[in-house]
Amino acid sequence: MRWLFLLLVVLNVCYYVWHQQEAPLKVKEVAPLSLYKGNQQEIRLLRETGASAPAKRRDECLVVGGDLGQGQLEALRQRLLSLDITALPVLGQLPGAEGRWLKVAAESERLLDQTVLSALSNDFKDLKHKIIFCQGIATGE
Repeated sequence: MRWLFLLLVVLNVCYYVWHQQEAPLKVKEVAPLSLYKGNQQEIRLLRETGASAPAKRRDECLVVGGDLGQGQLEALRQRLLSLDITALPVLGQLPGAEGRWLKVAAESERLLDQTVLSALSNDFKDLKHKIIFCQGIATGE
């Protein structure tokens, strides 16, 4: 066991000497940060800009639903209405999403946060939510 330890020590010393004889690495030139900033010259907080929330996504919509039956979808819609969240059923299939879905109105998206979604997931077993492109979605209006 003692010989194995001494062998490992000798190998480590040899590796260290061999590693020190290699050519030193060249220093990489780094462009100054001011070239990357463009017209943004400093970091500003949202409170400093006067905006209280991030800008609304114009071309994206929030949909909730999934593998729910028609009765469960209607119950979900009524539950959302009781929470003052406007949601309309999506007619047809969403691309890349199976099941039945409700499109949440843009002005109601802020009311449907993660805590509300987790509470609804307890009541509706297979409830999912997605953010998708609004263009081409037919709702039951």
